[in-house]
Amino acid sequence: MDAHTRTRPLALVTGAGRTTNIAAATARTLAARGWDVAFTYYRAYDTRMPWGPEEGAARALHTAITSHGVRALGVEADLSDPDAPQRLLAAVHDELGPVTALILAHCESVDSGLLDTTLDSFDRHFAVNTRAAWLLIREYAHRFPGPHGSGRIIALTSDHTAHNLPYGASKGALDRITLAAATELAHLGITANALNPGPVDTGWMSPELAEKLRRGTPLGRLGTPQDTAELIAFLCSDRGGWVNGQLIHSNGGLS
Repeated sequence: MDAHTRTRPLALVTGAGRTTNIAAATARTLAARGWDVAFTYYRAYDTRMPWGPEEGAARALHTAITSHGVRALGVEADLSDPDAPQRLLAAVHDELGPVTALILAHCESVDSGLLDTTLDSFDRHFAVNTRAAWLLIREYAHRFPGPHGSGRIIALTSDHTAHNLPYGASKGALDRITLAAATELAHLGITANALNPGPVDTGWMSPELAEKLRRGTPLGRLGTPQDTAELIAFLCSDRGGWVNGQLIHSNGGLS
């Protein structure tokens, strides 16, 4: 490993199972700015969702990252497994080195409400969206080598509530864990922010919902994965180091 490789920052981006989602856009954007990038994906989740799996997505993202002259590592990980975060950070460390920025963009998201959510669905949402995030943050912090002020945690959150109970509730808990990290990990020089990207259609919106959200946004458009990726790249940069402990709404004015 040459000296330049050793000094490049390394991002771990979770949830990059499709080339069209926010996690993949973030991985490509950071790579273009000189970051090595590790990413996770989980084909079983996409298989049971309406959009289905994207064949070759991990390979395509790996190629896109390395086209910028940086290193890449894709790891398939079932984050409902409580042992997965430790294994994941260990694998990334062994292959690419210590993680500089942890970007939590994975999720379990299956619509249901107060009256029809099952126990299994509720528990799985909290296992993936909340418990895994806490365990990833904890493992990342234990391994973070510095320098002080360079560490970054960015968690993608949501303000969904009605008719999306387990997703919204688990994301609300994720907010609190992330904001706690801004204080509890201050001695390590790690900033932590939760980011609500607003209405970004990555294939999950019906045409009717997309039009409703488009009309409700002052800018008259939906968000794009690149909108969020650009903000994450800023927060990961030295210029974004003063932003800490925030719940950021980047939603085109929807709220």
